[in-house]
Amino acid sequence: MVRLLCLVIGYIFGMFQTAVIYGRLKGIDIRKVGSGNAGTTNTLRVLGAKAGFIVLFGDMIKCIIAVTLIRFLFGNNELKYLLMIYTAAGCVLGHDFPFFLKFKGGKGIAVTAGNCIAFGWQFVIAGLLSFLIPFNVTHYVSLGSLTLYSVFFIQMIFMGQTGHFTGLTQANLAEMYLIVLMMTILAFYQHRANIKRLLTGNERKTYIFKKNKVD
Repeated sequence: MVRLLCLVIGYIFGMFQTAVIYGRLKGIDIRKVGSGNAGTTNTLRVLGAKAGFIVLFGDMIKCIIAVTLIRFLFGNNELKYLLMIYTAAGCVLGHDFPFFLKFKGGKGIAVTAGNCIAFGWQFVIAGLLSFLIPFNVTHYVSLGSLTLYSVFFIQMIFMGQTGHFTGLTQANLAEMYLIVLMMTILAFYQHRANIKRLLTGNERKTYIFKKNKVD
């Protein structure tokens, strides 16, 4: 029951659609321009770097707040870290599939970046490196995003098996790994069109401070 509660709390926070709100303030529906995705990359391409950073911050902070809230509420619970992951998963689902927007949201990468911050500096460093290195080399946001998720999954297992998540049994850890695996699979599914373009060499490149082509 507590797991479900954390999932619901995360979903509620995740439904705060920064890109949609910012776009409406500028008189556009971000889901009807560019790639149609309500996320950082499409906002950056359509509205510029400032807008992209605002949306990135908003999508990260909603997950940070949600996960930190659960960490505070269940700080003495041995399942604390597991409940934090359920909350993060709910936040990703709320961001990707907000019911009030007919389940059309973003792809959950900035939300996951916020989760990395909430989980500690080890995840922040790994997340930054795993995203920035492939992105700076290729300028493919999708490649950096998928690398970030893959590294996050691997790091969760490594940290769990080396005793970082104190209080969790091996069964609890396996449950945590499964949730993160499902989040990773969802991220790859949400990027399925990007993956096809990467494989064919047709993926769009993104430049933060240069004018980007809007599809």
